Amino acid sequence: MRKVTPDPPQSDTPSFADIRALPRTPSTMFIVNPEVEVQELLGFASEGLASACVIIMDQADRETGPARNTLLGVHLILSTIETTVNRALDQLAPID
Repeated sequence: MRKVTPDPPQSDTPSFADIRALPRTPSTMFIVNPEVEVQELLGFASEGLASACVIIMDQADRETGPARNTLLGVHLILSTIETTVNRALDQLAPID
């Protein structure tokens, strides 16, 4: 009788423990310049969060029901993080 399904391929894949034992070398493709000031980093993060809030609200205005509620929840999270980043900026570089 002929076997319908083939045997699984022989693999030499390492186990999870083997993978965990390998030293981790982080990718340098998207690194942040270590010489950038904290205020600049927080400013960039604040502007990015503000942009994401606008995008989310724009999309939420086009939705109804559960999808709208999900987007409004994401907006709330982003707004809270944006407020936190702005507060950190205020502490580092207070406006006189």
